Amino acid sequence: MTDEVKTTAATTTPLADNAGAAPVQEPGAAASLVPFLIIFVVFYFLILRPQQRKMKEHQAMVAAVRRGDKVVTSGGILGKVTKVNTETGTVDVEIADGVEVEVVAATITNVVNAAKPINDNAKEKGKKK
Repeated sequence: MTDEVKTTAATTTPLADNAGAAPVQEPGAAASLVPFLIIFVVFYFLILRPQQRKMKEHQAMVAAVRRGDKVVTSGGILGKVTKVNTETGTVDVEIADGVEVEVVAATITNVVNAAKPINDNAKEKGKKK
């Protein structure tokens, strides 16, 4: 019987030590959402906001395309704009003499200034010599 009493006393002793301690409180719902809010704010300022700005700049560039501009498409095709169709959102681009293709205006990645030569350094070196 003494062995029974000892095991019972041994199991109740640790519970008796924690009886005076304060209960552990769970964090509130607002405290558990704070890390997610911080991650969202960082995500917004590092990824979403710059991407939105870049999209607006691209849309403005595409809207400013006019006949005679030299453009580069997303496929890497270089050509000269011959016609802009605002209703359909397409642009006719001449890629060679007498060869025209119709491309979606949104696929234009760059507008090369027609007045400025692509390779400025080569022409300047020739003038200086």
